Amino acid sequence: MKILLAPDSFKESMTAVEAAEAMERGVRRIYPDAECVKLPFADGGEGTAECLVMMTGGEMKTAAVTGPLGETVHACYGIINGDTAVIETAECCGLPITPPDRRDPRITTSYGVGELIFHVMEQGIHKLIVGLGGSATNDGGAGMLAALGAVFTDAKGRSFVPAGGSLGEIAGISFGGLDSRLKELQITIASDVTNPLTGRNGASYVYARQKGADDAMIPVLEDGMRHYAALLEQHFGKTIAEIPGAGAAGGLGAAFFACLGAHMESGVELLLRLSGMAEKLAGADYVFTGEGSVDAQSAMGKTPCGIARLASTKGVPTIIFAGRVGDGLEPLYQIGVNGAIAITPPGQPLEEALKNGAVNMENAVAGWLEKSQSQVR
Repeated sequence: MKILLAPDSFKESMTAVEAAEAMERGVRRIYPDAECVKLPFADGGEGTAECLVMMTGGEMKTAAVTGPLGETVHACYGIINGDTAVIETAECCGLPITPPDRRDPRITTSYGVGELIFHVMEQGIHKLIVGLGGSATNDGGAGMLAALGAVFTDAKGRSFVPAGGSLGEIAGISFGGLDSRLKELQITIASDVTNPLTGRNGASYVYARQKGADDAMIPVLEDGMRHYAALLEQHFGKTIAEIPGAGAAGGLGAAFFACLGAHMESGVELLLRLSGMAEKLAGADYVFTGEGSVDAQSAMGKTPCGIARLASTKGVPTIIFAGRVGDGLEPLYQIGVNGAIAITPPGQPLEEALKNGAVNMENAVAGWLEKSQSQVR
């Protein structure tokens, strides 16, 4: 028996690594000698670095950088294949490290992202994978660019580091001081977000509320972002605001694309490629994957369905284990999912389910395998 264990994280309950380990314990209760290949997954957001490090035998490291509110935070990142760093913007300026009562996209900064990029370049890194998502910022990546050497000035010629609420005060931008090593750095953005920088589908209108903005702040943030986009477009001579993904992570996408020459790849597809999943499927009896909630929307680029699509081309059944299984799963079955199992016992309160996620996962996997075994008999 060979089973690939490739879950995503279960937010507020289990990391992808913890979910894969729980799956393995469940498998071994029924098949003690099974070959379990653990491939914890992510889609470019939380846990991307840890997953890629585990998949490739890399190394996790930490660096002290400026956090979203100006404090010092210790950001985790990964080194894989010897020459590639994997960073997550949320480690430097994310919602998880910003207390809910202090979230304010007018003042939060992405400065620490630039510091972390500088840190990995100091180690001779030439390739960078960036997981965008979960940011507490709306500064268009101006903070990151400032940390990398860009200079922003106001109407009086004074240099400053813009945040979301002060983008409209930028009178001039100089990129002459950008670290020269950035020209040699190959940057890949792992993200499935396609929002533009501005407009009703842009960073401010779609994401700023979850970062602490109220209705009165949104138009102000949007006006500042439009002003910032116009300055970037004037400097680079090309349209930036409408680039798909430019609005990711409070506009960090725009800074990466326009100023640092990054290109974007689907987070799921990137991890599938780097993990060697296609090769690891050889001889597998099942793929077990999962995430916190599965429903009809999961077919739209979520981790389990990206895995199922690939597994189906190799004739390997995919079983999803989720905290919650919703209705309308026909689209999932059409792309290669063979079953969706709720791991939460009926009637278990949400708080208890989150706390007992690993136990519930282990029991659900063991129970499903035991049932399947009896049906074969």
